[in-house]
Amino acid sequence: MKKEFARDYLAGRVILITGATKGLGRQTALTCAAHGATVVLVARNVKRLEAVYDEIVAAGGPEPAAIPLDLYTALEPEFNSAAQQIQSALGRLDGIVHCASYLYAVSPLADQGIDEWMHQYRINTVAPHALTRACLPLLSRSPDASVLFVGETHGLHPGAYWGGFGASKAGLVYLTKVAASEWDDRPNLRVNLLVPGSINSPLRMKTHPGEDRSERAELSDAMPWFLYWLGSDSTGRSGQIIELDLRRRDQEGG
Repeated sequence: MKKEFARDYLAGRVILITGATKGLGRQTALTCAAHGATVVLVARNVKRLEAVYDEIVAAGGPEPAAIPLDLYTALEPEFNSAAQQIQSALGRLDGIVHCASYLYAVSPLADQGIDEWMHQYRINTVAPHALTRACLPLLSRSPDASVLFVGETHGLHPGAYWGGFGASKAGLVYLTKVAASEWDDRPNLRVNLLVPGSINSPLRMKTHPGEDRSERAELSDAMPWFLYWLGSDSTGRSGQIIELDLRRRDQEGG
């Protein structure tokens, strides 16, 4: 994998990032802005949105946009409104990174109720589809638009106790493949799934509390792959499932 990207690698691109106030979403937003992108920050907490917004501006990045949106409760009008706000404020959209994720608990299937499964599917599977669908007219007008779903290891490799969370993340594999197939005749649109693996994210620390930090990669270690799949270097590559082990240093772009 190419480790260095020019500071203007994403210049001129508008990229929407969900879950943009914490963990991987925040790191992705800061990194994209540092490489010239105008980022659209999406999360439910206004104060945290403001904090990331201010951090990007203070670092000299392009002035971002911020859209408060609760992915669990939002219905089609709210998703459509978000797309309309991007159109009105920025006039274009060149990418989406679906970083937002929700896990209720690691537990046996016998202990996982309907509400728990519905909550995880709502945020991890339904919301990424709904937001992409709402933004598709904007993405379709971009000369090179990239949609990047962020998956999870247990969505690829089922394991005991991951139940609804793993199943909801597995749905992104299907969504990626279907969208790539449907967009096959639209060379300006691409969609891929990136699974970062073991990284120092709030989710990983929640599910593996006894794991030493040194056993995980840092969030920044994943950023070259995010840049690659959002930028011009990966143009024309669609329908890919990219699973990383960032403790290895010999991986390619996918």
